[in-house]
Amino acid sequence: MTENRKGTSSKVASLAADTLFKPGSSKTARMLAGSALSQSRTDRQTGAKMEDLASRVLRSDRYSENTKTLAGSVLSQSNKKR
Repeated sequence: MTENRKGTSSKVASLAADTLFKPGSSKTARMLAGSALSQSRTDRQTGAKMEDLASRVLRSDRYSENTKTLAGSVLSQSNKKR
Protein backbone atom coordinates (compact mmCIF):
# COMPACT_ATOMS: atom_id res chain seq x y z
CA MET A 1 0.00 0.00 0.00
CA THR A 2 1.31 3.43 -0.93
CA GLU A 3 1.31 5.64 2.11
CA ASN A 4 0.13 9.20 2.26
CA ARG A 5 2.11 10.95 4.98
CA LYS A 6 -0.03 14.08 5.10
CA GLY A 7 -1.63 14.97 8.40
CA THR A 8 -4.27 17.34 9.66
CA SER A 9 -2.94 20.87 10.19
CA SER A 10 -3.40 22.56 13.55
CA LYS A 11 -5.82 25.05 11.94
CA VAL A 12 -8.03 22.28 10.56
CA ALA A 13 -7.74 20.29 13.81
CA SER A 14 -8.99 23.36 15.70
CA LEU A 15 -11.89 23.73 13.25
CA ALA A 16 -12.67 20.03 13.67
CA ALA A 17 -12.71 20.30 17.46
CA ASP A 18 -14.99 23.35 17.30
CA THR A 19 -17.31 21.48 14.92
CA LEU A 20 -17.58 18.52 17.28
CA PHE A 21 -18.50 20.73 20.24
CA LYS A 22 -20.88 23.05 18.36
CA PRO A 23 -24.46 21.92 19.06
CA GLY A 24 -25.77 22.86 15.61
CA SER A 25 -23.17 20.96 13.59
CA SER A 26 -24.57 18.53 11.04
CA LYS A 27 -23.96 14.80 11.24
CA THR A 28 -21.86 15.02 8.08
CA ALA A 29 -19.71 17.83 9.50
CA ARG A 30 -19.21 15.86 12.71
CA MET A 31 -18.19 12.73 10.82
CA LEU A 32 -15.63 14.67 8.79
CA ALA A 33 -14.39 16.47 11.91
CA GLY A 34 -13.89 13.17 13.72
CA SER A 35 -11.99 11.74 10.79
CA ALA A 36 -9.78 14.82 10.52
CA LEU A 37 -9.00 14.76 14.25
CA SER A 38 -8.23 11.06 14.21
CA GLN A 39 -5.56 11.75 11.58
CA SER A 40 -3.95 14.59 13.48
CA ARG A 41 -0.38 13.71 14.52
CA THR A 42 -0.74 10.11 13.34
CA ASP A 43 0.02 8.07 10.23
CA ARG A 44 -3.64 7.10 9.79
CA GLN A 45 -5.20 7.46 6.36
CA THR A 46 -8.75 8.12 5.26
CA GLY A 47 -10.88 5.03 4.62
CA ALA A 48 -12.85 4.47 1.43
CA LYS A 49 -16.23 5.38 2.96
CA MET A 50 -14.93 8.69 4.31
CA GLU A 51 -13.27 9.41 0.96
CA ASP A 52 -16.64 8.96 -0.72
CA LEU A 53 -18.40 11.21 1.80
CA ALA A 54 -15.74 13.92 1.52
CA SER A 55 -15.91 13.79 -2.26
CA ARG A 56 -19.71 14.17 -2.24
CA VAL A 57 -19.47 17.14 0.16
CA LEU A 58 -16.95 18.92 -2.06
CA ARG A 59 -19.14 18.46 -5.15
CA SER A 60 -22.29 19.70 -3.43
CA ASP A 61 -23.58 23.25 -2.96
CA ARG A 62 -25.43 22.28 0.25
CA TYR A 63 -22.48 22.41 2.65
CA SER A 64 -20.74 25.30 4.39
CA GLU A 65 -17.18 26.38 3.70
CA ASN A 66 -16.11 24.93 7.06
CA THR A 67 -17.56 21.53 6.18
CA LYS A 68 -15.85 21.68 2.80
CA THR A 69 -12.55 22.57 4.49
CA LEU A 70 -12.86 19.46 6.66
CA ALA A 71 -13.78 17.38 3.60
CA GLY A 72 -10.75 18.65 1.69
CA SER A 73 -8.44 17.81 4.56
CA VAL A 74 -9.89 14.32 4.94
CA LEU A 75 -9.71 13.67 1.20
CA SER A 76 -6.10 14.89 0.95
CA GLN A 77 -5.12 12.23 3.50
CA SER A 78 -6.54 9.34 1.54
CA ASN A 79 -4.71 6.27 0.28
CA LYS A 80 -2.86 7.22 -2.92
CA LYS A 81 -3.75 3.94 -4.64
CA ARG A 82 -7.50 4.52 -4.46
